[in-house]
Amino acid sequence: MSVLHSVVRHISHIAGLAVISAGLLALPSPADELGPGGRPVGEAWSRSPVMATQGMAATAHPLASQIAIDTLKRGGSAVDAAIAANAALGLMEPTGNGIGGDLFAIIWDPETAQLYGLNASGRSPMSRSLEDLKRALGGADALPPYGHLPVTVPGTVDGWFELHAKFGQLSMAEILAPAIGYAEDGFPVSPVIGYYFQRAHAAFTARVEEIGEFDNAQATYFADGPPRAGDIFRNPDLAATYRKLAAGGADAFYRGALADIMAAYMARIGGDLSLADFAAHASEWVTPGCVAYRGQVELCELPPNGQGFAALQMVNILNHVELSQWPRGSAEVLHHITEAKRLAFEDLARFYADPAFAEIPVDALLSEAYGQTRFALIDPDRANPDPQPGDPRIEGTSDTTYLTVADKEGMMVSLIQSNYRGMGSGLVPDGLGFMFQDRGQLFSLDPDHPNVYAPGKRPFHTIIPAFILQQGQPLVSFGLMGGGMQPQGHVQILINLVDYGMNLQEAGDAARINHDGGRQPTGDVDATPADMMGTLYVEPGVSDATVAGLQARGHTVERVNNGVMFGGYQAIHRDPETGVYTGATEMRKDGLAIGY
Repeated sequence: MSVLHSVVRHISHIAGLAVISAGLLALPSPADELGPGGRPVGEAWSRSPVMATQGMAATAHPLASQIAIDTLKRGGSAVDAAIAANAALGLMEPTGNGIGGDLFAIIWDPETAQLYGLNASGRSPMSRSLEDLKRALGGADALPPYGHLPVTVPGTVDGWFELHAKFGQLSMAEILAPAIGYAEDGFPVSPVIGYYFQRAHAAFTARVEEIGEFDNAQATYFADGPPRAGDIFRNPDLAATYRKLAAGGADAFYRGALADIMAAYMARIGGDLSLADFAAHASEWVTPGCVAYRGQVELCELPPNGQGFAALQMVNILNHVELSQWPRGSAEVLHHITEAKRLAFEDLARFYADPAFAEIPVDALLSEAYGQTRFALIDPDRANPDPQPGDPRIEGTSDTTYLTVADKEGMMVSLIQSNYRGMGSGLVPDGLGFMFQDRGQLFSLDPDHPNVYAPGKRPFHTIIPAFILQQGQPLVSFGLMGGGMQPQGHVQILINLVDYGMNLQEAGDAARINHDGGRQPTGDVDATPADMMGTLYVEPGVSDATVAGLQARGHTVERVNNGVMFGGYQAIHRDPETGVYTGATEMRKDGLAIGY
């Protein structure tokens, strides 16, 4: 390497200059010349998990994790800390979440020694019928990702106040104060979030006519172009909104001044959400479902309208094969995971919907007998060319942020929150500093489908928190964000921990797979052979030999090296004997696990 070459590279790395992308010098990546270092313990491709006794937080942004820990130190509960972190993430990671979206949570309460589930997802406009929607779509066979048509009532704020009423210790003014301060004073954009800002801006710009009203979003998020890593970003409008929530509670958002602004904005742009829709919104406390794995632990997920039970169906299928007989990265293991996913997702596409509108055979779907029936459909040597949804009633007799927090009392919170695709609909209500979600895109237009659009209905949902119990006691609070990656990601984490003995951090850092394809809960995919086979995306850590073995079994395999398709993981483990917490975070995001 020449002296000039060396000096320019050194300067560019220190200053963070985009030398290569600017085309000034065609310099190689450091990885082209130098690989990773070694570790005295653990896998070379991972790092140490974080350990502490009094509290732990793992989120997708270091500042949000710090806010959660500070909240715990001020006497807040794990729920208080989770809300504080979520409020910060709505500001700092608007590319994945915010109060224009929905929320789901699982909470372990040490006082009652049980799990609680909260479904804080919103509903479609009560005044718009399926026929109205189809007329507005003008013959399109699916809802768009942008504009007012896919917008449903945001459920996050009500979710915060429901959680706080049941488990909170500090006032909401104290909880929201750190996020308000950062919104007013600004914070530096982190690298991965900067990358997603670029993607979101490009997507919005390409379809700005479909959005309809984009001036508000442009002013709020892209006034000087998409924020880049290191830029100081402020959102004073969001600070003002948070202040109103702190003073007026959920009523301010659903029945007060903020609701008035949102309803007036929707009326101005031709949308259908009204004051009545906001006022009628309510979260729902639900009972998590749990399925045993290997007789050692139980994986717990929330019931539909989310997709969490697909992970439980995968567990029931995989319980019938000892994966540990093969190496973790082998074609045999990845083939069985993929086939289990494909079978479970066929049922997901057929049955999962808002249970207030559809009869879902939940008990049968999660039965051991049905899992065995579905496992019998897996050929160890060949991918199923046309998997079908089962009939459990006969055979068996839902871009996102995830965070988890635990406190010194033993309360553990598994919380996921999202605007759905990217930043959401592209619509920012006047002066409020957040974007509406586009979750309604996941409705079906097929009148015979359980997930068909209807007034006042919750769409099928992709975001799912998870929890692992051991002998009825809390073991791991975790989640893995990312659309259809989530159930299969949950199962891959479980396999890493139970079957292969990885530590909490290694379980998330290990290479993942993501199968995409098959029938959809929107009912908008023609079941061609290529659709049914789908594509199996794998990360660089999957070997060439394994890829060849998967291809030999009939899978279409594509290697992806940027981490985008493989979710975002955070986790906290509690030692059942000592109570020591272990935290882990996602290398594919900007996050951090912090304990004290």
